[in-house]
Amino acid sequence: MIYVIKIGGNIIDNPDKLNGFLGHFAAIKGHKVLVHGGGKVADQIAKEMGVIQKMVNGRRITDLATLDIITMVYAGLINKNIVADLNAKGAMAIGVCGVDANLIIADKRPVADVDYGFVGDIKFVNGEILMNWLGDGFCPVISPVTHDGLGQLLNTNADTIASSVALAISKFSPVRLVYCFEKKGVLMDINDEASVISILDEKTTNDLKNQGLIHSGMLPKIENAIQTVKGGVDAVFIGHADELDLLIEGKTGTKIISK
Repeated sequence: MIYVIKIGGNIIDNPDKLNGFLGHFAAIKGHKVLVHGGGKVADQIAKEMGVIQKMVNGRRITDLATLDIITMVYAGLINKNIVADLNAKGAMAIGVCGVDANLIIADKRPVADVDYGFVGDIKFVNGEILMNWLGDGFCPVISPVTHDGLGQLLNTNADTIASSVALAISKFSPVRLVYCFEKKGVLMDINDEASVISILDEKTTNDLKNQGLIHSGMLPKIENAIQTVKGGVDAVFIGHADELDLLIEGKTGTKIISK
């Protein structure tokens, strides 16, 4: 079994949480891949550099100046700090982004109602090279910078990278995809940590969506997870980063199933 595990800004922005998570991650036996998002560091550095960050409906507009900062921070500062910490914990990590060895090719998103700038929608993930790295004993740590194969860097959603990487690996090996964040799972009541929904399928997700109980950033994550399971990934779990060892075995959090 190969584990593809994704963490976001809520963990990256908290040094204690990140250190604890990386300890649990490094201790996982067998092959594993870590995908990370960006957190607030890019915003802080953009402010220091005088680059105004543009947002539409809570989503970042990636102009050229912002793309430079994202590349420096996501593929550089954050990625290498994570890799250094994992290697100190014995994980034999390598830090990459979608550009390295043509790992992830993406298309620049077409302009529709909003021009999001240099944002990439994934076209191809090289699962074979991931399997080679894993087979050689390495633990890939992937940052959310991709490219179009023609020299243009692109900013790509880390959740989508995680699911696409898991799907690519599933062609070669059983794989589980795990989304780690600050909650114990998908909650029926956002204010009640005990209201974890243990299993979610497409019908239940639609019912909860219509009731307004699942929305915002969690909804696309769940819908993406359902399609990932349909595509051949063994299982998808969503839960608390502090419970990673239980989460990867499906003993806590929310399990996403296809039907």
